[in-house]
Amino acid sequence: MKISTILDQAISTAMAKAGAKEAPAVVRQASRPEFGHYQANGIMGAAKRSGSNPRELATGVVAALDLPIASSVEIAGPGFLNIHLSPAYVAEQLQRLTTDQRLGIELRQAKKILVDYSSPNLAKEMHIGHLRTTAIGDAIVRMLEFLGHDVVRTSHVGDWGAQFGSLLAYLDTLNDQDIGTELSDLEAFYRLASEKFRNDETFAARAREAVVKLQNGDKKYLSLWERFIDESIRHCETVYDALDISLAARHVRGESSYNNDLADTLAELEENGLIEESDGALCVFLDEFRGKDGKPLPAIVRKSDGGYPYMATDLAAVRYRVRELHVDSALYVVGAPQTLHFQQVFAVARKAGFIADQDFRHLPFGSILKSDGKMFKTRDGADVKLIDVADEANTRAFEVVSEKNPSLSENERRQVARVIGPGAMKYAELSKNRTTDYIFDWDTMLSFDGNTAPYLQYAYTRARGVFRRADLNAGTIQGTIILYEPAEMALGVKLLQFEEALDATLEDYQPNLLCNYLFELAGTFSTFYETCPVLKAEGELRQSRLLLCDLTARTLQTGLSLLGIKTVEQM
Repeated sequence: MKISTILDQAISTAMAKAGAKEAPAVVRQASRPEFGHYQANGIMGAAKRSGSNPRELATGVVAALDLPIASSVEIAGPGFLNIHLSPAYVAEQLQRLTTDQRLGIELRQAKKILVDYSSPNLAKEMHIGHLRTTAIGDAIVRMLEFLGHDVVRTSHVGDWGAQFGSLLAYLDTLNDQDIGTELSDLEAFYRLASEKFRNDETFAARAREAVVKLQNGDKKYLSLWERFIDESIRHCETVYDALDISLAARHVRGESSYNNDLADTLAELEENGLIEESDGALCVFLDEFRGKDGKPLPAIVRKSDGGYPYMATDLAAVRYRVRELHVDSALYVVGAPQTLHFQQVFAVARKAGFIADQDFRHLPFGSILKSDGKMFKTRDGADVKLIDVADEANTRAFEVVSEKNPSLSENERRQVARVIGPGAMKYAELSKNRTTDYIFDWDTMLSFDGNTAPYLQYAYTRARGVFRRADLNAGTIQGTIILYEPAEMALGVKLLQFEEALDATLEDYQPNLLCNYLFELAGTFSTFYETCPVLKAEGELRQSRLLLCDLTARTLQTGLSLLGIKTVEQM
C-alpha cells in the first residue's frame, strides 16, 4: 500500500475518534518528503467544520493516531501534523522491492482503454507538430499497459476526402517506376500536385473527377489511392522506428474506414430527433454550445454539398469504438485548437446514445515554438519534417557523446547516440506541462545537466557503473537494507514514491509529473552517491548500499521506459 494511502486512512480514522464531524482523507503537503517528513494540513479545515480549536483537535488526533510506520508525530503551527517515517519501516518496504520485478507497483483492475494519438494526415509527411501527440500518446499507452490495462492503440489518420483528388490525378500521369520515385518525398509530391491543381484548370477538373471516382469505388483510382496510402504509412513507420514509438501499420485506422458507416450514423441521429437542416446542411444544435451572440453553434454532420465533415467521421468512430471494440474509455491526444470540436462530438454522441457510461476524454496539448516564440517552421514557412528532426537529434547526440566520452569506439558512440537523441527529443516534450506551449531548444534537451533525458540516463549508468567497476552481478546481491545516514533515508523514501508518481501522472495524463519524479530521484541518488561510499563500505553496510544502487537503477530504467526512453550501460 502506498505511503500516502496509509497516512490518509490512519489520520482520517484518528480525526473521527478525536471528534471531527467529518473525517475526509487528509491532503498532505510533503515539505521534506525525501527525509520521510510528511505534513498533514487537513486538520484546520476539519476543526472549522466541527466548530473546534485546531490545536485541540490536532492534540486529540495525535492521541488517537495508530501509525506504526512513523517514528514521531509532532503538532506544528495552528494545527499541522509533522509526520516522520520510521527508518525501519522504510527499510522493510525497500527490502520487499529488491525481489519484486514490478518495484511494488500492483496491477490494476483491467479496463479496455483506447488511446487515439499521432494521427497524421497521410497526404503529407509527419512534421514537428506531430511530436507532441506522438510522444505523449505513446507514453500514456506504455504506462497504462504497465498497470495491466488492455490498451488499444489507434492512429486516426486523414486518408480520405477532396485533398486526395489532386494527388491521385497526379499519380495517374505517372508510370509504375516513376510513382515509386515521386513518392520517396511525400512533401515534394504534395507541393507539385497542389501547385498543378491551382495553376492548371484542366488538371483541377481531373482532380475533382478523381475524388468522385474514388468515392464511387473506381478500381483504378482505388488502386492508386491504396498505393499512395501504403507509401504514406511506410513514411510514418520510418519516423516511429527512429523515435522508438510503439505504433505500427496495424494500429492505423483511417477516416475512410468509417465511410460506409456515415449514413447509418446520421440515420441514428435522425431517429433521436437531433438533426436539423440549416442552409442546406444537416446539423445538431445543443443548448450548451452557443456563440458570443448567444445563438446555438451548429455541429455540422453533413455539408450542403452532401459531403461529410470531420464531425460525422468522428461520431462514426465513437460509435464503432463503443459498439465494436467495447472500450471502457477512450483518450484523444489531439491539439488544444480542437477542444470545442471534441466537446461537441462527445456531447452529440451521448445524446445519440453512442456513449453511455464510457469515459471519452480529449487530452489537449500546446504548440512547439522556436526560440523567437513563433511556430516551428522552415524559413519558407513550410512544416519541418519530423524525420529530419529525428536525424538531426542523432547527429547532435553523437557530437555530444564524442566530446563527453571520446574513449568509446565510434560504433559505441553511434549506438549511444541512437538512444540519447530520440530520448532527448521525447523527454523535452514530456517534461513540460501537456497543455502549455514550449520552446524547442537543442542545447537544453541534449544537456547532461538539469531536467533532461541525458541527465537521467547518465544517473542510470552511474548506478549501474558501481557493479561494473566491482565486477559484480547486480542480480546476485543479497543483504539487508539499513538506513543510517540522512542521504540513505532520503533515497529510500524517494524510491518508495514511484507508484505515487505514476498514479499522479495518470490522474490527468500529465507525463511531466513522472519526469519530475525521476529527476528528483536522480538528484537524490547523486547526493547519496557522493556522501555515502558504496564500494569502500564494508560488510552489511556495503551490501545495503549496493541494493540501493540496484533499486535506483531499476526504478530509473523502468520510469524512463514508461516514457518511451531507453537506457545505455555506458555514455
